[in-house]
Amino acid sequence: MKVIIHADGASRGNPGQAAIGATVKDSEGRLLAAVSQRIGRATNNQAEYRAVIAALEQAIKLGAASAEVYLDSELVVRQLQGSYRVKNAALKPLYDRAVGLAGALQEFRVSHLPRCRNAEADALANRAFSG
Repeated sequence: MKVIIHADGASRGNPGQAAIGATVKDSEGRLLAAVSQRIGRATNNQAEYRAVIAALEQAIKLGAASAEVYLDSELVVRQLQGSYRVKNAALKPLYDRAVGLAGALQEFRVSHLPRCRNAEADALANRAFSG
């Protein structure tokens, strides 16, 4: 099964109180899982990674073999694609976890998209602040 993931992390302050949001949908666009939760204190980039990790965990639990992941964080996308090194020590374990989960899939692709095209995941992250 192939899934389409949209993920987003939000931090109020950087670092500050943070939350994550993500959707996992099938290839027909049907919602299979959603994530909307506070994660405590984190930077924007840490929250972005945590959103990807939570979504990949959900996808694997659902039996996904393939995932297309979309984020509006260019840094995280480039790091996961291997074109940027992970220099920040606090991001390294999160990067390693995300790569490990991606490696459990037969196919994994991550792409950047503008924030305006990631509205559903953004709304789920922001909803966690009011929950």
